[in-house]
Amino acid sequence: MTEQQPYDLVKRYPHFELRRYPAHVLAEVQVHAAFDRAANEAFRSLFNYISGSNKARQKLSMTAPVLQENASSEEMVMTAPVLQSGPVPRGEVEDYVVAFVLPPGVTVDSAPVPDEPRVKVREVPGSLTAVARFSGSGSATAFQRHSVALLEALQLAGLSPAGAPRFARFDPPFKPWFLRHNEVVIDVEEP
Repeated sequence: MTEQQPYDLVKRYPHFELRRYPAHVLAEVQVHAAFDRAANEAFRSLFNYISGSNKARQKLSMTAPVLQENASSEEMVMTAPVLQSGPVPRGEVEDYVVAFVLPPGVTVDSAPVPDEPRVKVREVPGSLTAVARFSGSGSATAFQRHSVALLEALQLAGLSPAGAPRFARFDPPFKPWFLRHNEVVIDVEEP
């Protein structure tokens, strides 16, 4: 089973969870693709990196989720699942950042240097984050629908978003779509 990014559950709301994620390190790649293709475009480069395609020839564990977000967001964050942010029509080509969260204990200084220049390693500070889980398709339409619902739920809970929604995927593409675990993730301001 794939290791998942650690977090502390702060509070459960009817339509989302409030979680505290510790600081972590991402390996990320920027791609120019349609929302539904961005993770596939970046996956090989990221997988090769954690499989030893780096200066130290060091292998790193795969973690979930894989994150995807719009490249125009203020910061690119890599975790597993794969996150993708910014509601975008299915076929529209945009710049996205797709990231793997590196295992706990890996720092920017201790992470192996990637062989491929497209792969970037970056530290992400800890954050208070609202997360809405959903199953099924990880399409742009599903992400947009769940992003809007999470933003509305945050407003009702009196919480303010502190960034754009990101998309997190937890399952491999060969898993049947109706069994897949996905999440919309939005950092929120501290109350």
